[in-house]
Amino acid sequence: MRGTLWAFAVTLCCLGSPAKAAGIQLLQSDPALSGAIWYPCAAEPTHVALGSLSAGVDFDLKGTKDCLVAGAKLPLVVFSHGRGGWFGQHHDTAEALADAGFVVASINHPGDSVSDSSRRDTLSVWGSRPADIVRLLDFVLNTWKDRAVIDPAKVGFFGFSLGGATGLVLMGTRPDFARVASFCKETTGACAQLHNGETPPDSIQDARIRTAVIVDPAPGVLTRENLAAVKVPFQFWRSQFGGPGVGDGSGTERVAEGLPGKPEIHVVPAGHFAFLAPCSAELAAAVPRICTDVPVGFDRVAFHREFNTAVVQFFREQLGSGDR
Repeated sequence: MRGTLWAFAVTLCCLGSPAKAAGIQLLQSDPALSGAIWYPCAAEPTHVALGSLSAGVDFDLKGTKDCLVAGAKLPLVVFSHGRGGWFGQHHDTAEALADAGFVVASINHPGDSVSDSSRRDTLSVWGSRPADIVRLLDFVLNTWKDRAVIDPAKVGFFGFSLGGATGLVLMGTRPDFARVASFCKETTGACAQLHNGETPPDSIQDARIRTAVIVDPAPGVLTRENLAAVKVPFQFWRSQFGGPGVGDGSGTERVAEGLPGKPEIHVVPAGHFAFLAPCSAELAAAVPRICTDVPVGFDRVAFHREFNTAVVQFFREQLGSGDR
């Protein structure tokens, strides 16, 4: 099914009766597992202070910190942020999923986050990012103190930009680095490494991921041929006008046209950053680049009502829901 979101005034259908707020536990004891876990919780939401996990400006996360998990046999969705991003950049989508009965886990990718650029723009991120998600899944399913509430057979993935490409790798795609080398001209970073003959990292896959939502993925290494390896169902979103990391939108259009099977595809008449959570006033003033949408007048808040509804509905169709 192919859909285009354009009528933001359309009345949204309800998806059941959500919990009052997303519960949230912060992860900060291990630099390799710095982030948060959201989950269903029957309590009133408040502003969540992130302390040392803050991205430097208020992103207006709301929830109930460290409350009891409501439910059992809950599906799990792991998130992968974009290049130079952070674990909370899609917090409204994580909160919507948690309110709908999902456990959601997201961490900063070491070496490629807002606070750590040590691996950014190197070939190594194509190995380290998938490995980060494998490590996160291992932790949540095997070590997290509330792991007993999760149904380990119901695991989904949500990835944006480079995080979307990360998800496709985890689901079986082997990046086409020769394609990138054929057109990249930079004399530093991954381009220079490829032109110097450095060996890209091996692809890391994880069969525990049963379904995914892939959002505006970095398109350079993706082709019709390597995408054919993806066998799990997924929902695909792309921005019409693109932005940093995805070009003018033609790359993700090419990827969409080469997707295997008949995935649910949505084309959003906006730029790349429209998929990030709506900005607080403080964030918009501090980092206008990620808060200024294209075209002028695009209503990110209204769009995210539709976006989050569609994401929740897709994961419910694919993974079901827990006992609540």
